[in-house]
Amino acid sequence: MRYNIRGENIEVTPALKEYTEKKISKLERYFDDSVDANVNINLKYYNDKESKIEVTIPMSDLVLRAEEHNEDMYAAIDLVVNKLERQIRKHKTKVNRKSREKGAKLTFTAGIADEIESAVALEEDTLELVRTKRFDLKPMDSEEAILQMNMLGHNFFVFTNSENNATNVVYKRKDGKYGLIEPR
Repeated sequence: MRYNIRGENIEVTPALKEYTEKKISKLERYFDDSVDANVNINLKYYNDKESKIEVTIPMSDLVLRAEEHNEDMYAAIDLVVNKLERQIRKHKTKVNRKSREKGAKLTFTAGIADEIESAVALEEDTLELVRTKRFDLKPMDSEEAILQMNMLGHNFFVFTNSENNATNVVYKRKDGKYGLIEPR
């Protein structure tokens, strides 16, 4: 892996750079071959109280991306590595299913297989669908959908957009603002 570490409102000290590279390089143990990827790491610092780290690892068949906020930059780095490990486990689950169906070759090391398998088994248990809802989509504009979402106390709301008659989703973002998802 090749590391591209940038800092916004923070100086990337050699100690911070070394810690970041050390933690993220631990992800390589999940793969048979050495990973030939550029790791883009963006470290940000806000209002003298909050730090943020964004990590993007584009690979040939997978893009790993995670971000984390924390008061302590080192804690944020640890948390983002945990998120990336979970993404790798999810990908491993998909690869395992396909390999059982097609007999494909796995790209993960055998030494880590037991650890990943136990995590995957635990994760597969948590992926159980426990409820199905069916409802009619009422035509409305995005503002009305946001009001309905807030009234219900949900963090997203599915509706038929009255302007284009397409199924859309409004959702509440982490920054407290709203987003709209539209199909192409």
